[in-house]
Amino acid sequence: MKILLLVPYCGGSHRAWAEGYKIHSKHDVSLLALPARFWKWRMQGGAVTLAEEARQLAVRPDMILATDMVNLPVFLALTRDFLADVPAALYCHENQLTYPFPPGEKRDLTYGMINWLSMLAADRVFFNSCYHLDDWFGALPNMLKHFPDYSHTHRVEEVRARASVLPVGCDLAGFDKVARASEPEVPPVILWNQRWEYDKDPEGFFCALYALAELRVEFRVVLAGKSHRLAAPEFETARRRLGSRVIHFGYADRGEYSELLHRSDIVVSTAIHEFFGVAVVEAIYAGCLPVLPNRLSYPELIPKRHHGLCLYESSEGLVERIQWALEHRERARLLADELRRAVGRFDWGEVAPLYDRLATEVARGPR
Repeated sequence: MKILLLVPYCGGSHRAWAEGYKIHSKHDVSLLALPARFWKWRMQGGAVTLAEEARQLAVRPDMILATDMVNLPVFLALTRDFLADVPAALYCHENQLTYPFPPGEKRDLTYGMINWLSMLAADRVFFNSCYHLDDWFGALPNMLKHFPDYSHTHRVEEVRARASVLPVGCDLAGFDKVARASEPEVPPVILWNQRWEYDKDPEGFFCALYALAELRVEFRVVLAGKSHRLAAPEFETARRRLGSRVIHFGYADRGEYSELLHRSDIVVSTAIHEFFGVAVVEAIYAGCLPVLPNRLSYPELIPKRHHGLCLYESSEGLVERIQWALEHRERARLLADELRRAVGRFDWGEVAPLYDRLATEVARGPR
């Protein structure tokens, strides 16, 4: 079967997902992608460029898989002369209705409407987590009621009926190339491996580290990740305050990143936004014990019997769980080993066959 994969914002985790599926699928996946910049313009105009590029393909696809950054109705309208009867599915990495904006920035409902219209046009809609699906459909009626008439609210249940959860595929097997040391490092290492952005709340993370330092708890810290800002002052402040505790600061390429994950003992998130959590899954698979907020998509990643030790409700709970893991290293390492096996279900080797089966269902259409 031939799949046309549309990714107008192809960078970071979106690119890794698209290329990962192309590599691991048993189907013939053709990827049409645009660079990951100017996200608003990609949502507004990217479909026009992708429609033009689709005309250059030598082979007609059996189904279309588009990400949430595609204005799907526009793409389908501009290709109706040669793709009119090709079924289409929408994959939602995120959405522009519930994604948190920085303080002082007002949400433009134009982009949430593009998401909604794309869902209406799609034969199937896939979300990367249960949390994401519920979050979107919980907020959608309020957006639609914002408009003066003909508000589409009668269509919500219809779209929800053809929506389901399809987790992100991750290249976890690639981390097997690096082995974790048989003896843990001293002092233990706390890992930050997420974006250096407001929606990950790095200030909350650093406040926990400062509290641990005041308690004279021994630890070191890896600060890995990308920043799309011109400056990340909270990270520079942390680098000065934590001094020699910081053993890595800044972006790491894939090889160095894998080594850093295997050196670390604990991965921490303080995020205020997360629809899946690729970075956390990668760290857990590499052997880190997760300390995560008891919200967003994180409870789905961790088996329920381990929620008490891994998920926290408050800043005090965050400090307590990190301190426990630092001071009970053997127990923490045994738990990390168990969780490593649990997140193995997100490896492409496990997930790609599910994608392929669902793609075949979409291509066949309703029975």
